[in-house]
Amino acid sequence: MIAFMSFILFFVVKMFTEDQYQYDLVVEEYYKQEIGFQEELNAEKNAIELTENVVIEKTETGVMIDFPGNETTSDIDGLVTFYRPSNKNLDFTKPILMEDQKMFIPKNEIAAGRWNISVKWDQNGKTYLTRKKINF
Repeated sequence: MIAFMSFILFFVVKMFTEDQYQYDLVVEEYYKQEIGFQEELNAEKNAIELTENVVIEKTETGVMIDFPGNETTSDIDGLVTFYRPSNKNLDFTKPILMEDQKMFIPKNEIAAGRWNISVKWDQNGKTYLTRKKINF
């Protein structure tokens, strides 16, 4: 019995002291993010109410973000955020820069694995938010 307990205790101590196992919070500023949760819900609702929503799709060469054709894109200001649930060091954010109402993020900037992508933009005094989960 003592040998079994020692065996289990060894693995518990090893997991807590090993550098390769990270026990970070999913989001650094969790409470700060929770305060803005209602704003995010409103922004998602605004995006859903658009006649055409932003389309986020995985292609062979990267990620294509297609903004609706019926909207004027010159007054859009926002960010595209790539969030990696398994490794916060891979997270990155890019400002929205479009060409022909599309934004492209090449595959070489995106590590293999699961990504939560969110596009948040302001237009005509309203905030919009679209999200999608993609596996590379």
